[in-house]
Amino acid sequence: MAPRKSAPKPTGAGAAPTLSELVELAVKHDLAELEVEQGGARIRVVRERAGGVVAVPRAEGAPAAGAALASEPAVAAHLVRVDAPMVGTFYRAPGPDASPFVQEGDTVKEGQVLCIIEAMKLMNEIESKASGRIVKILVENAQPVEFGQGLFLVEPRT
Repeated sequence: MAPRKSAPKPTGAGAAPTLSELVELAVKHDLAELEVEQGGARIRVVRERAGGVVAVPRAEGAPAAGAALASEPAVAAHLVRVDAPMVGTFYRAPGPDASPFVQEGDTVKEGQVLCIIEAMKLMNEIESKASGRIVKILVENAQPVEFGQGLFLVEPRT
């Protein structure tokens, strides 16, 4: 009996990329992060600053920021948490030499700009969801943030 030949690897738009191809693509284009979803499966490649590459496969429906959320402190029931609406880089001020939008202890109004998240070279202003006092800033300036990650804790004004 002749050995069975494996089917040729599909190419083109419908072909699923292999993990090594995704890593190669991330390195070639100097991407910090690359996520691909196909057929209900997701593969996320995150390059560390030292040049290493980590691939994190996720099941459908798993939170994007699972590890980041697990490290955050428990939120008191009366506090309002302002979350990142996107993946990007968190900035406390409108520019490198500008003062921060808010500090811990500041009183803010609903809709007031608290920070900026840079995503794909676009600066997105993040606004407060409630009027009150900034109790805690959960992220350091110029740090990457994930979708759903807590940014601020606000004690609502009663």
